This record gives sequence, C-alpha cells and structure tokens, in this order.
Amino acid sequence: MRVSIVAVGRQKRGPEQELFEIYRGRTLAQGRALGISEIALRELPESGAQTSALRREDEARRILGQIDDRAVVVALDEHGREFTSEGFAQALQSWIETGAPEVAFLLGGPDGHGEAVMSRARFIVALGRMTWPHGLARVLLAEQLYRSVTILLNHPYHRG
Repeated sequence: MRVSIVAVGRQKRGPEQELFEIYRGRTLAQGRALGISEIALRELPESGAQTSALRREDEARRILGQIDDRAVVVALDEHGREFTSEGFAQALQSWIETGAPEVAFLLGGPDGHGEAVMSRARFIVALGRMTWPHGLARVLLAEQLYRSVTILLNHPYHRG
C-alpha cells in the first residue's frame, strides 16, 4: 500500500523538512513489514484565484487529481476527529487491511479544503485543536505515521 501526502504549498529547506524526511524514512523502513511500499509527498502550488472560495475549489480539484480513485482519503482539517496515537494506529491497520492501493492524507492551503475534498474524504482528522503551520503539520503527521507503525509492530518507540 502506498501512503501519499498531498499538500498545498511547498516546504522550504530547514528543520521542518529535515524532520519530515527523518520520520518518512523511518516509517517506510519499519512499515514495509506491514505492507507499506511507498510514502510519497506531492506538493502543489497555492491557488492564485481571487477569492477564498475559488482558491479552495481550484486547490481541491488539483489535490484530487493527484490520488488514485480507489484511495482511502483522509483530509486533515482543524474540525476533524482527534485520535489518540493508539487509535490512529488502529485506523492505519484497518486501512492496510482493506487492501486499498493508497491512503492519501490531504493538507489544504491557507483557506482550507474545498467542498470536493471534504465530500470525497472518508475520514476528516485533526492534529489537535491548535492551528499548526503547514511545515509542522507535515512533521506531526509523519511522526504519527511512524509511531503508528511502531505500535503495530510492538516496537518500544511508543511506550504509552
């Protein structure tokens, strides 16, 4: 199964990008035992449309164009469901077990997700009640993916 992270905005070089890459590498190395074959990051430029609604619509169309029609779609949104690390690991395990070719985590632009993304999403997930910069949201997601893999493999990284 592929894990895709489709994000509006480009990550600049720096500590956030380095941390993301560390967790992505760790997740892939450990996750192969669970059937995770790839962790892809696809970055899309922010829309230049004139209004917030038009920007969300444009970005949603481009985001959805990046994922497999059979993908399990997880939209990251501040109003989404909050998980514990154990709960997120259980969700990851269920996504793996469904045999879906891809689990796609979608990070919208500064204006949020368009209606097309929200209606396509099987799950809407919040990384907490606080608002995070996109660079840190990517790191938080990558770390939780790694933590989930270690939970599922009974690795001592997570001692919760």
